[in-house]
Amino acid sequence: MNRRHFLTHTGGLAGAALAGRSALALPTTTAAPKGKAENVVFIWLGGGMSQIDTFDPKHRGNSQASPKLAGSEYAAIDTAVAGVQFCEHLSRTAKLADRLTALRTVNHHLVDEHAFGTNFVHTGRLISGSITYPSIGSIIGHVRGAVNQDAPPYMLIGYPNVSRGSGFLGAKAGYVYLVDTDSGPAGFSRPEDVTPLRVDRRRQLLQPLVERVPDDSSISQYRTAQAEALRLAGPEFMRHFRLQDEPDALRNAYGGEFGQRCLLARRLVQAGVRFVEVSHNLNFINGTGWDTHFEGQQNQHILINELDIALSALLTDLEQQGILDKTLVAIGTEFGRPAEYDARGGRGHQGSCFSLVLAGGGLKHQGAYGVTDEISKTVIENPVSVPDFHATIHAALGISPAHELFDGSRPIPITDQGKPIAALFG
Repeated sequence: MNRRHFLTHTGGLAGAALAGRSALALPTTTAAPKGKAENVVFIWLGGGMSQIDTFDPKHRGNSQASPKLAGSEYAAIDTAVAGVQFCEHLSRTAKLADRLTALRTVNHHLVDEHAFGTNFVHTGRLISGSITYPSIGSIIGHVRGAVNQDAPPYMLIGYPNVSRGSGFLGAKAGYVYLVDTDSGPAGFSRPEDVTPLRVDRRRQLLQPLVERVPDDSSISQYRTAQAEALRLAGPEFMRHFRLQDEPDALRNAYGGEFGQRCLLARRLVQAGVRFVEVSHNLNFINGTGWDTHFEGQQNQHILINELDIALSALLTDLEQQGILDKTLVAIGTEFGRPAEYDARGGRGHQGSCFSLVLAGGGLKHQGAYGVTDEISKTVIENPVSVPDFHATIHAALGISPAHELFDGSRPIPITDQGKPIAALFG
């Protein structure tokens, strides 16, 4: 689906969708919390992670029985936090549960379709036919800037799309992206025969044309972005992509390609990148990725194991580097999965109740937050809206939930009435 088709055909449905509100949302008269995190690693599980098979396990189901029995695909295991259980295939992460919080009661009432969910969880806004909202990565990069002036504010390890983009904030708030851990950012590596002298000559040739562009035009934003790309293309920034400089034991601890992306994210955080998104939906190692319809459900444990290895390695590595409290790790997905199985033993889509995860970042973690019913379909206690999830991330980075962005001269609140989750702040 291209961007024009997506925006044109979804604008009319936006008004019918309602975002859930958080019962623990801070009253407007209460001062919002202000965290001390400096960076975000945002892990995206594209396709829709099944919360009942990962961070919110319930009684066992059976996808092979006739008739099929609704419930969790796997056994539940205890974690480092008393009373909190994860699925058996998250055994490494379970031992680190005191460093994270699974937000079990995230909910929205959108059409349970991937493009809608992806856009909503990235932007915290309903689709509008008249405005393109920026992603949380662009917002944080725009408001806080890069930690180090020699690094970009926002990087994406995965394929670009409009949901991850800068929206009305313009090109200056965009991302630098790469699709694998070997090649580095797209277009950044200079051919060997292009010396710094040749680059400087090209810049001088372009300068007369560049100077004709009015400063207040949209083209000027791309001029700024191009200058930034040229600045970052040198060896000083590109060295951060040399994963071979890391010890073999550490690289092995992170696991396969997804784990190497998480390791690279740690290096980029240390290099001064403010927000790094890492995508985990490209290789479809179980046949379907996180979109576990039909037979994809039967190999879902392979995907969960890969997440477990990479996530636990990332949290442990950040802690050993002394930067876990300064680095907020967030896990996003567009919706969850129902406890019931489809005719071929897979699961459909469910936005009424699903899990997102926050780890590190100096928050007051408790393993899990919120209570769901016996099949993880209905929120019982402490609902969390997607705007609340965004507001919590902003607050963890010291960004006020009352902050306003500007689409031209029009002020737009940084979230759609989101409130930080008070229980996560000491």
